[in-house]
Amino acid sequence: MRRGVGEMCGICGWVGYDRDLTESRDTLRGMTEQMACRGPDDEGMWLSPHGAVGHRRLAIIDIEGGRQPMIADEDGGEPVVLTYSGEVYNFTELREELEELGHRFRTRSDTEVVIRAYLEWGPGFAARLNGMYAMGIWDTRTEQMLLVRDRMGIKPLYYYPTPDGVLFGSEPKAILANPLCRPAVDADGLRELLSFVKTPEHGIYQGMYEVRPGSVVTVGRHGVAKERYWRLESREHTDDVEATVATVRGLLDDIVERQLISDVPLCTLLSGGLDSSAVTALAANALHRYDEGKLRSFAVDFVGYAENFSPDAMRDAPDTPFVHDLVRHLGELGVEHADIILDSGDLMDREVRSAVLRARDMPTGIGDMDSSLYLLFKAIRGHSTVALSGESADEVFGGYRWFHDPQAVHSGTFPWLAEGSGHRFSALEDVLRPELARELDVPGYRAARYRQALDEVPRLPGETGLEARMREISYLHLTRFVQILLDRKDRMSMAVGLEVRVPFCDHRLVEYVFNAPWAMKTFDGREKSLLRAAVRDVLPASVLERRKSPYPSTQDPAYEKALRDRTARVLSGHVAAERLVDVGKVRAMLEAPQDEVSRHDVRGALEGFLQFNAWLARYGVRVDL
Repeated sequence: MRRGVGEMCGICGWVGYDRDLTESRDTLRGMTEQMACRGPDDEGMWLSPHGAVGHRRLAIIDIEGGRQPMIADEDGGEPVVLTYSGEVYNFTELREELEELGHRFRTRSDTEVVIRAYLEWGPGFAARLNGMYAMGIWDTRTEQMLLVRDRMGIKPLYYYPTPDGVLFGSEPKAILANPLCRPAVDADGLRELLSFVKTPEHGIYQGMYEVRPGSVVTVGRHGVAKERYWRLESREHTDDVEATVATVRGLLDDIVERQLISDVPLCTLLSGGLDSSAVTALAANALHRYDEGKLRSFAVDFVGYAENFSPDAMRDAPDTPFVHDLVRHLGELGVEHADIILDSGDLMDREVRSAVLRARDMPTGIGDMDSSLYLLFKAIRGHSTVALSGESADEVFGGYRWFHDPQAVHSGTFPWLAEGSGHRFSALEDVLRPELARELDVPGYRAARYRQALDEVPRLPGETGLEARMREISYLHLTRFVQILLDRKDRMSMAVGLEVRVPFCDHRLVEYVFNAPWAMKTFDGREKSLLRAAVRDVLPASVLERRKSPYPSTQDPAYEKALRDRTARVLSGHVAAERLVDVGKVRAMLEAPQDEVSRHDVRGALEGFLQFNAWLARYGVRVDL
């Protein structure tokens, strides 16, 4: 198979037009060191009077040739400097095109392809890339910094405008390490934190922003300019069902093959659902075709989970039997599978929960589902450096149960937040002080963000009724909900130096399926009809017929007992969140009897309180209301 794809890293930088940044090496080093978790293999910095960049590297390919920041100084002229985190899967084609235009390459890394693409095509180069990436390009010739993010927002990138420039980083912690940025959150930041809607560009921290997916942010002496090089567009879909299924399969074969490129051990994340099983089966077949050896796969499980499983509104059955069915089905391809089994002590470990908060830089309130993902990735990192995931297939193909619930579809809000959606994503709102809850008016904030999202939807002329509504629902998921999950997966994986690739986020597939009519996406009367038909030949019947089941959450009552005990201990001391949280409500929850089966929706408020309190204390966050 082809070789030569890039690396997952942590990037940061500083633009300051009214100072000499060469005198701020220690500050830049402090920012860069905050990204060490994302790049444990190497560190690099480059400074000039008004532009400086830092880089922490997780080496995936061309370990010597891909060092960063990478500098291009054509014919001894003013340099262009790149700090880059990502994978460009079409770098081979781009390299050939650039060579034909006269460019000569010193390395086989895609990092060099990226910087030379910029030299050749300027800011428009981003539209030529297929991959996941976040980068900063300091062009000494113009004294401008370009911040570029991939189309789907797989890799994070934040920035913080200052009076004379900007700070940027892969994660807020890199920016917060600079004394120009103090951790503060205002009312809108709290609203965004509580609302679970992921407003594009909102960075939670006061004055901080995310680069919008598919955008280039240009920082110059006259300020910050933003330009989108990609967005979802509505197009007439002319293929019939058979042709659509064939196109989806062709795209998936190409995407998975491209994303198998690596010079380090690679695996798949396998849950036993349709999405991850499809990626695993296609990857195993591709490796077999090219005689590249056996594929490794990993799944998360909990002690006693399968034996004592109790169905809930979102999960009909445990994952493990389906995982093992797929591994048996792939038979002669020889997938080497391992279950990573966790217990409640692992999930409640103080160091683990602290690491999760540090990885997130903000509270999420989903507790064990973050801790278990972090521990899964940490265990995988002992064997593999790259993992392929089935993330985002539900957003692309319409897999969540609320896509198919008329009440949720027509609820007049984000469907994952609708009454009857089957899940409560964050219950911290339930324990806010009543006066604060009234002031924040989180329902009103959600309603405003919902209207904002609908105003963006690209509509097809003459499209009405259910088809028009399902285009809206798809757009909400592909621009909002998927961002929540991609961010979670990136933070938990990069916290342990594991690169996770997401084949279903390839923009070619996203664009194509977005424009397939809803009637076609459900042509067999099921969810994800097009995906199921496209991979029917490589999966066992049990997996093909399985209903959507989200990432598992422990049901062990011992976990909830430990959570309650931890909350009681926090309440017995200084409560950093006391000004914001109604401590009486939290105490009342502790006094309520515990069920025999512990469920995430019951624990949500306690999880949210603990993490919110720890965040305020650990980060020294100032709350400006």
